[in-house]
Amino acid sequence: MNIFEELKVRGLIFQTTDEAALVKALTEDSVTFYTGYDPTADSLHLGHLVPILNMRRLQLAGHNPVALVGGATGMIGDPSFKDSERSLQTTETVANWSNSIKNQLSRFLSFEGDHAAKVVNNYDWFSTMNVLEFLRDIGKHFTINYMMSKESVKSRIETGISYTEFAYQILQGYDFYQLNENHGITLQIGGSDQWGNMVAGTDLIRKKSGNETHVITVPLITDSTGKKFGKSEGNAVWLDADKTSPYEFYQFWLNVADADAVKFLRIFTFLSLDDIDSLAKVFEAAPHERLAQKTLAKEVVSLVHGEAAYEQAVNISEQLFEGHIKALSVKDIKAGLKDVPNHTVTGDFDGNLVNLLVDAKISPSRRQAREDITNGAIYLNGERQTDLDYVLSDTDKLENELTVIRRGKKKYTIVNY
Repeated sequence: MNIFEELKVRGLIFQTTDEAALVKALTEDSVTFYTGYDPTADSLHLGHLVPILNMRRLQLAGHNPVALVGGATGMIGDPSFKDSERSLQTTETVANWSNSIKNQLSRFLSFEGDHAAKVVNNYDWFSTMNVLEFLRDIGKHFTINYMMSKESVKSRIETGISYTEFAYQILQGYDFYQLNENHGITLQIGGSDQWGNMVAGTDLIRKKSGNETHVITVPLITDSTGKKFGKSEGNAVWLDADKTSPYEFYQFWLNVADADAVKFLRIFTFLSLDDIDSLAKVFEAAPHERLAQKTLAKEVVSLVHGEAAYEQAVNISEQLFEGHIKALSVKDIKAGLKDVPNHTVTGDFDGNLVNLLVDAKISPSRRQAREDITNGAIYLNGERQTDLDYVLSDTDKLENELTVIRRGKKKYTIVNY
C-alpha cells in the first residue's frame, strides 16, 4: 500500500486535483509539499492536528514538508465559511503568535535528515510588496467572476464581505506560487474549507510559469452524530498545555464515543492499519473495557505532549478515582479538578467543618451538614471525616494552599486559603 492509498483508507483525503498525476508523483519521486497555518491565536488547536499529522505521515514516507506560517495572511483573516469579518490584530501580536505556532509545529516534524522540514513565513515576501506590484503581477491573473465563484466568498455575499477578506484567496494563491518558484513545492495540503483558496494557487502557477502542481484537502472531522469534532463543552481543545492541560486533553480522548473510537485511531494515531483492525475486534467484543479509547488517549497525548505528560494524566485520573487526593500535588489537583466549585475562606474563618460545609454551599444547611458528616458522606483530602466537632488545621491545607472536600461519591469542592 502506497502512502496515498494509506491516507485514503485512514479517511484523510477529501479532494484532490489530478489524482492519477498526484499518485504518480508521490510513488515515483520525493515531493516537496506545504501546509499553511494562519496565526489567529497564540496556539494551534485540535482542528489543525489532522493536516499536521498528514505532514508527518508524508515525511515518514520520504517526502519533504514545509510549514507556512501566515504572518501576513494572519493579519487579514480567511473568510472561508465564517459568518462575519474577523477582528484585525496588530503586527506585533501576529508576529508573537507566528513564533508560538512555529514552536508548536517543531514537536511533530523532524527538522533533520534527508527529508528535513522547513518553516517559512509569508510575511517575508508580502511585507516588501507594494500595491502596484500586487495589482499588476498578481491581481491581473484573477477575474472577478472566478473569485466570486468560490464558496468561501458566495456564502458571505448576502451578509457582506470586505475587499480585504475578498482578496484573501489571491494572497493564498500567491503563497503557493512563491513556494513553487523558490522552494520547489508542488503539493499543498489543507482543510476541505480551503479548496477554493488552494486551487487559486494551482491556477496562478499554471498561468505564470506553466508548472503542474497539486492539492489535497483533508475532510472536516465529525463525530458519529455529525457534530464538528474538536471542541469540549463548546470550547476549542488547544495543543498548548497551558490552554488545555494534558489531563484535560487525556480526558477528552478517553470520553470519545464508542462509535467514533476506531475511526479516530485511524485518523489521529500512527498505529498500523493492521494493528488497528486487530484492536477493533477486541474492542467490539468488549466495548465496556474501552480499549479503543484508552489506546487513543495514550497515543495522541503522548504524541502532542510527550509520554511523561501522558503518564501524569493517567496518574491524576487514577488517584482521583481512588480518592487518593494526598498522593497528588496541588498543581495536579487543580488540573484534575479544574471545573469543580471553588470556595475561598474569609478572614474570620474559624475552621469549624460544619460551618465550612454551609459557607461553601457543599451542604444546604447546618442540619444537613451534620447529617452528611454523621453518615460518612464528607471526605477531607480523600479521607472520611465523621467528627461533628472537627476543626480544620494547617495539616488539612495541602501545600498550605487548599483543601479538597468531597460530598458523596463525586461532588468535589476546592477550598482555597
